Amino acid sequence: MQLIETINEMSQVATAAVRRNKTIAFVPTMGFLHQGHLSLMAHARGLADILVASIFVNPTQFGPNEDLDRYPRALESDSQKCRDQGVDYLFFPQSQEMYPDGWQTTVNVSRVTANLCGKNRPVHFTGVATVVLKLFNIIKPTLTVFGEKDYQQLVTIRRMVKDLNLEVDVVGQPTVREPDGLAMSSRNVHLSTEERRSALSLSASLARARDMVAAGARATAPIIADLTSFITNHPHTNPDYVSLVDPETLEDLNVIETGALLALAVKVGQTRLIDNCILSVS
Repeated sequence: MQLIETINEMSQVATAAVRRNKTIAFVPTMGFLHQGHLSLMAHARGLADILVASIFVNPTQFGPNEDLDRYPRALESDSQKCRDQGVDYLFFPQSQEMYPDGWQTTVNVSRVTANLCGKNRPVHFTGVATVVLKLFNIIKPTLTVFGEKDYQQLVTIRRMVKDLNLEVDVVGQPTVREPDGLAMSSRNVHLSTEERRSALSLSASLARARDMVAAGARATAPIIADLTSFITNHPHTNPDYVSLVDPETLEDLNVIETGALLALAVKVGQTRLIDNCILSVS
């Protein structure tokens, strides 16, 4: 595996691969890799000739008072994990490399970012879309793999690719969970023992909602009220949102007709966690 730190070198490697008619699979990450990230790389490895991963803690997707400085970093162990997954090139740029002096252009994907995390994190998805488009232009992937845990992010990238006519196939992969059901996240490391127990209220809420829909519940307001109460009855929890939305538009639903995305964002102690699932009506 080759570690690359500059845009110029990464672009030259990618351009040479494209000229040789090689396909490139790309997995973007912010590092502190866990099994969820590695599952994306394992899936991507089988889909293309060359596998590129990136590690970049993107400052433009963090708002004021968010956890940019607390975001965990572990390049040495991350590099070994990438090597073990068969990554050919690991792109590891610094902030000044990605956002040099004078940088001023952003990408705004509007409607699918207006709800859920976009409500209280107004700069987040502009930062995500901007850095992902920059990475696409540098790495020139045939396809890219994103996790479904960050469902709004996945929808946003698919919308950007469609709207801007980018020739990149966006592949989604299911959420990877701990044995107790907690969705894997780099932020889980910040949870105390008691907070981690309370964090299980998120995955338990998904199961609770599935049971309610299976029992015939269709109006969204009572489901949301029940889940919100269930989560807040656990110590250290403060829901940001509990929402039932259309899986494609991410707009709020009043009634579940064919299916819905249940999306959760909850502060557990000082750590903000997200989770989701699709609720299907049979």
